[in-house]
Amino acid sequence: MIQFLLNQQLHTEHALDPNLTVLDYLRTDLARPGTKEGCASGDCGACTVVIGELVEDGAQAQMRYRSSNACLTFVASLHGKQLLSVEDLKHQGRLHSVQQAMVDCHGSQCGFCTPGFVMSLFALQKNQPQASREQACEALAGNLCRCTGYRPILDAAAQACGGPALPDQFDSQQAQTIARLKTIAPAHTDELHGGNNRCLMPLTVADLAELYSEQPEARLLAGGTDLALEVTQAHRVLPVMIYVGHVAEMKRIETFDDRLEIGAATPLTDCYQALAHEYADFGHLLHRFASLQIRNQATLGGNIGNASPIGDTPPLLLALGAQVVLRKGSRSRTLPLQDYFIDYRITAREDGEFIEKVIVPRADPRRAFRAYKVSKRLDDDISAVCAAFDLLIEDGVVHEVRAAFGGMAAIPKRAAACESALLGKPWNKASVEAACAALAEDFTPLSDFRASNHYRLLTAQNLLRKCFLELQSPHIQTRVSAHV
Repeated sequence: MIQFLLNQQLHTEHALDPNLTVLDYLRTDLARPGTKEGCASGDCGACTVVIGELVEDGAQAQMRYRSSNACLTFVASLHGKQLLSVEDLKHQGRLHSVQQAMVDCHGSQCGFCTPGFVMSLFALQKNQPQASREQACEALAGNLCRCTGYRPILDAAAQACGGPALPDQFDSQQAQTIARLKTIAPAHTDELHGGNNRCLMPLTVADLAELYSEQPEARLLAGGTDLALEVTQAHRVLPVMIYVGHVAEMKRIETFDDRLEIGAATPLTDCYQALAHEYADFGHLLHRFASLQIRNQATLGGNIGNASPIGDTPPLLLALGAQVVLRKGSRSRTLPLQDYFIDYRITAREDGEFIEKVIVPRADPRRAFRAYKVSKRLDDDISAVCAAFDLLIEDGVVHEVRAAFGGMAAIPKRAAACESALLGKPWNKASVEAACAALAEDFTPLSDFRASNHYRLLTAQNLLRKCFLELQSPHIQTRVSAHV
């Protein structure tokens, strides 16, 4: 059974197929067609909804609203939350201020994408009062429009979100919403089932470990931004899922003197501040990780666990010497991330074992860290090549180096020959050129629709040269901005 608020209406569902997405639930089960299906893969934003959750702020609970792609969100993840779609914004016959701004600024033409833009603007208004143009662009980067050219939509963002937000019905109902969400907050392991398909929803790491040990064939569901594609794109059925989004221990970020410990189920949006504070380039890259809707759902553990060769965070984590804590039953083990990836989509994780947390060393002021992402679009695109370099250079000599790449092999991988060509050598052009040549020993990249093998190898070499130039002349830094 799951319980959630649809705006202010309590919904209790005893028998739903856990493979059902929020998009299909809204359109087919609830006859709410305002939320559109454009791509069913989280690329276009036409299905954007807003999820409201309780966040504890000291002794006081607050509402947090975040935009999400309904096409990639399974219904089980709504348990204990509030769901808002475009139909909920109009109140007592009057358009919401973000809707009115779209009208006033002529931000809609054919109208298909408009509900998604409206919901992204609504979330922006709630989270960024007096938002800048840059913040508006970030909030809307995951919404595509074929008609307007975006200028009138950005004008609408400036009108609705560029100044103090006008109070709306959600502000006046906040105390009521908080009280109602507290009454339906998950209190034990719940289960949603429909037909032969089930989704289990544990509350603690111990409960998760027990369930997964008993059912190692289950698919772990966190943000679901990758897993849901198996349903929406490959049309597969997932018989058993275990949703980890209620496991509070796996959503914590703890800071120690020498490391950050980030729960594997922590959304990337929540990882941003901690990682960007330590490593500016990590923050820059996360700004370009898919869209805000995706970052609000996708988790750091999920980006590692799916073992994609083009995942954006693993190359950076590899260069930083990160580790993963793996849990199976009552047993935990800590593994260097470089030992986690074995082959294409194959990892060192055993059956019934899951990533509990990610350990990232804190920044050392003596070291230099640079990261770069090359893609066909600046925003909301997958890497053709992603590179990260972590160097300890003293007295002009490279004393320690880690260089890692994505998009260059079947797994995210460190460049051993490249590192060897630099280690103990002067940090100069000759050494860097030798290391660039060594990259041909480390990688034999493939050709696909994103890039040819020749392009990938040359780009990887040029990114190392770029790192060298930036460290030689810090005033020319253009970190993480590389795109084609």
